[in-house]
Amino acid sequence: MTTDIALAIGIMITVGLLGGMVARRVKLPTVSGYIIVGLLLSPSVLNLVPRATVESLDIITSVGLGIIAYSIGGSLRLESMRKLGRSIAWIIPFESLGAWLIVTLVLAFLAPRILAVPGATFIDNYFPLAFVIGAIASATAPALTLAVIHEYKAKGPFTSTLLAVVALDDAVAVIAFAIAMGIAQPLVNGAGGISLYQMLAVPFLSIVKSIGIGAAFGFALIYLAKLVKTRALLLAVVLGVILLCIGVTNVLGISLIMANMVIGFVVANRGKESEPFTVVAGIEDVVFGVFFVLAGMHFDAGVMKIAGILGVLIFAFRFVGKYFGVRVGAKISHAPDTVKKYLGLALLPQAGVAIGLALLAKSAFPAFGDILVNAILGSTIIAELVAPPVTKYTVFRAGEIEETVKPIPEAQ
Repeated sequence: MTTDIALAIGIMITVGLLGGMVARRVKLPTVSGYIIVGLLLSPSVLNLVPRATVESLDIITSVGLGIIAYSIGGSLRLESMRKLGRSIAWIIPFESLGAWLIVTLVLAFLAPRILAVPGATFIDNYFPLAFVIGAIASATAPALTLAVIHEYKAKGPFTSTLLAVVALDDAVAVIAFAIAMGIAQPLVNGAGGISLYQMLAVPFLSIVKSIGIGAAFGFALIYLAKLVKTRALLLAVVLGVILLCIGVTNVLGISLIMANMVIGFVVANRGKESEPFTVVAGIEDVVFGVFFVLAGMHFDAGVMKIAGILGVLIFAFRFVGKYFGVRVGAKISHAPDTVKKYLGLALLPQAGVAIGLALLAKSAFPAFGDILVNAILGSTIIAELVAPPVTKYTVFRAGEIEETVKPIPEAQ
C-alpha cells in the first residue's frame, strides 16, 4: 500500500500502460486494460493505493475530462455537423428521454420491492428516487468513446454523429437533472411548490455561462497559438488554457466539460491550423491511461453489495432506453443505416457527469442519498467494464476504421 501521491501516479502510468498493451494483444480496446488495472489496484481488490489517496487524485479526473472535452470539441466540424444536423437533432432527445423515462418507470415499480425502507412511501421516497436516477441515467460519458475512436482512427458519418451525441448528452443531462430535482425535492419535503426557476432557468444560465467562457478561451487560444513557433511551446499554451478554463469553471460551479468542448469547437472552426489538436494527440496515451486507471480505482466492492441489483437495473434499462431512442430518432431523421443499427450500442459509457450529479443529489436527499449514489456507482462500474469492447464492435461494424485494421464478423 502506498500513500505517496507521486508513487501512486507512477504506478498508475506504468502498470496502466502495460495493462493497455496486454489488452491489445488479446484483441480488446486499450481502455479495457486501463480500467481492469485500476480495478486491481483499487482498495477493494489488491489495495495497493488506499482510498484516501485515490480521492486525493480527483484533480486528475478534472484535467483528464478537460483535455478529452477539448478533443471532442475539435472533432465537431461545422461542415460535417451541417450534414448530420437533422439526425443529431432527432436522436438526442429520443435517446436521452428514453433512458430517463424507462429507468424511472422500472425503478419506481421495483424499488419498493427491492429496498423495503421502513416508513418510506411511493410519493415521498421511491418515486423521487427513481425520477432523479432516471434523469442522471440520460448522461453519457464521452471519454471512453473518444479513446476507442482515436485508438482505431475511426472517421465517417457514424463517428461524427456519435461524437456529437455524446458531447451534447451532458448538457441534456444537466437540464434533466435540474427538472427532476425541482419536482422531487417538494415531494420529499412535503412542500407543494415547484420552482420553475430552479428547474429551467438555473441550468440554462449555467450552460450559457459555460459556452461563453469556453468561447472566450477558444478565441484566446487561437491568438496565443499564432505567437508560438515550436510544438513544445504550443502544447504548453494549449494545456495552460485548458487548465485555466477548468479552474474558472470550478470556481463558478459550472460545467468544465461544456466549456472545454466549446474551446475545441471554436479553435477547430475559427482557427486555420490543426496543430493545437495534433500536439495534444501526442500525449493522449498518457492522459487516457491515467484517467481510466483512476476510474477503475474507484471500484468499491461494498457498493455492489449495497446496491448491486439497482445498479444492474439502471445499466440494463438505461441501455434499453438509449438503444430504442436512437432507433426511433434515426428512423424519423432518415439517418444512415449504420447510425440506426449501431449508435445505440455505443452509448453505454456512463461515468464522470453521472457520478457528479449523484453526489449533488446525495446532499439534497439525506433519506435515500446513499442508496442513490451507490446505485449510480454500481451502474457505472458495469458500464465501464462492458462498454469498451461494445464500442469497439460498433466502430468496426460501421466500417469507419482504417483499412489496415481487420473488421470483426457480424454477430449471428
